Amino acid sequence: MKMSYKTNGTCATRISLEIDNDILKSVHFDNGCNGNLSGISRLVEGMSVSDVIAKLKGIPCGRNKTSCPDQLARALEQHLREKVKP
Repeated sequence: MKMSYKTNGTCATRISLEIDNDILKSVHFDNGCNGNLSGISRLVEGMSVSDVIAKLKGIPCGRNKTSCPDQLARALEQHLREKVKP
C-alpha cells in the first residue's frame, strides 16, 4: 500500500510511504534536511510499522513539540487507523 502524509510543524512537507504486510518498504521525505531524512529512511525501511512508531513517536525538534521522525510515526499511526476501518 502506498500512502502520502502531509506533515505539520516540520521542515519536511510530505512523507511518501510504501507499506507491505505492516513492513515499511520505502520512505521518502519532501524537503527538510536531506542527509538526516535519507538516513532515517534507510534505517526504518524493513522494520515493522509498530516498531517504527515505538522508536520515533514523541521526538521533538528544538523547541517544537514534533519532528520529522515524530511525523513519520504519526503517518504510520494514521495508516493503522485507516487499516481497521470497515
